[in-house]
Formats: sequence, structure tokens, C-alpha cells
Amino acid sequence: MNNILLVLAAINGFVAVSLGAFAAHGLKSMLGPDLLATFQTGVQYHMYHALAMLAVGILVVQFPAQAGLRVAGYLFLAGILIFSGSLYVLALSGIRWLGAITPIGGVAFLAGWATLAWTMARTQA
Repeated sequence: MNNILLVLAAINGFVAVSLGAFAAHGLKSMLGPDLLATFQTGVQYHMYHALAMLAVGILVVQFPAQAGLRVAGYLFLAGILIFSGSLYVLALSGIRWLGAITPIGGVAFLAGWATLAWTMARTQA
């Protein structure tokens, strides 16, 4: 199914907007400024990479033989789950050691971007 990344991108965009609204309206009075900023950072990177997944999904439809595109898309998804997810849980629970997991998601984001660049550099249009 060539459009799975498009579906996942749309779901992640929806979730990012929902969590952003939740933070702005529901968490503002419950969290201190530092934890609210942590949550908002998670939302920000969540949305950036939902949009990246959308672009990759479009590229997969255009270049279905390029497996590296799928790898990049799933690395972005992993980054969302690990990076943004750990920040969400950290902000809501206050468990600080979760911050040690966050860089793993950042590495997934970087690997996704590197894989996307490598794949597109090798792709004949």
C-alpha cells in the first residue's frame, strides 16, 4: 500500500494539532512554564515531522521503487513516537529521567532526513 505514509502523516497532523490545543487550553493552568514549554516542544517537532511524512508519502507515490523513502518516513514516525512522546510523558508526569530517551528520537529524525537526502540524491526523476 503506497499511501500508508500519507495516512500516518494525516493522523499525526491531527494528533499534533489536538495536543497543541490541549496544551494551550487545558494544560496552561496545570503545568509550570518549564513543563508547558517541554510539551510545546514535543508538539512542534511532532507537527514538523508529520509534514515531513506527508512530503515523503507524496514522494513514495511518485517514486514507488525507492525503498529509502519508506525508511525515511518510518524513521520520522519513530522520531515522533520517541522524541515527542517522551516529552509529552515527561511534561505530564514530571518524570525527569524520560529526558534521557528524547535524544534517541532526535537521532531517528536526523536519520530520516539523511535517508531522505541520500535517496533523493540517487533518484532519477
